[in-house]
Amino acid sequence: MSSFEKELHVAQVAARRAAANALLIQSGAGFCAESKADLSPVTQADKEGEKIIAGLLNDAFPEDGILGEEGSASESKSGRKWIIDPIDGTRDFVRGNHLWCVLIGLEGEDRETKAGIAYFPILDQMWIAARGLGAYRNHTQIRCSNKTSVKDSVLMVNIGNKIAHRPDSAKWVEFLGKFWAFRSLGGAQDAMMVAAGQADIWIEPKAEPWDFAAIQVITEEAGATYTTLKGTRSIYDGSAVVYTPGLQAEVSAFLSTL
Repeated sequence: MSSFEKELHVAQVAARRAAANALLIQSGAGFCAESKADLSPVTQADKEGEKIIAGLLNDAFPEDGILGEEGSASESKSGRKWIIDPIDGTRDFVRGNHLWCVLIGLEGEDRETKAGIAYFPILDQMWIAARGLGAYRNHTQIRCSNKTSVKDSVLMVNIGNKIAHRPDSAKWVEFLGKFWAFRSLGGAQDAMMVAAGQADIWIEPKAEPWDFAAIQVITEEAGATYTTLKGTRSIYDGSAVVYTPGLQAEVSAFLSTL
């Protein structure tokens, strides 16, 4: 991945350092979580992790901008911007589950994500990708599945608090019933399973750019299609739908009903 070798190296180092700090905090006495305005949890590990990542990225790429979930922000002089989620899956982190990760994505001057990493420290999985260079899990290249029908496919979606209260929830339940199986493990983990061909479609009805930046480039470089509930590819439109291309017709038909 020579085109983005330095960027991916620094992002991986930053993610590992932030994760190590998070695990140290998690193991200490008095560890707790606060609730943000949107009722999502935030911990000392989130805040310190973002500072660690932003600091390392700023040192290595001082002309690049920063956008972080916990408030890190700086204007870009290069046209590039790093988009950071220091702990994706803070609820899992708080409860001691294994599915949380560090997400770091690099956006180019054209507002396209160019490179990204997703690091799951407890699972010992580092997922990386760069445009035109493929997607990898721990140095092994990954590809999405070749499924062509939802009846043979696995759907990853949060059917609970993000779907149950939507006015069109009945349509979602009907669509879910067409699949071979469905799972809901957690945002980034669900998306990585699609990238690796272990599942076939991931739907995230509501999230933020830092939840999507790294995921977009990893899943697309693995051969998956990335869109949103609005039919765009923007990581800023608040949702994401990632699926293996063979499901194009059925997924598009469903999205057109929403």
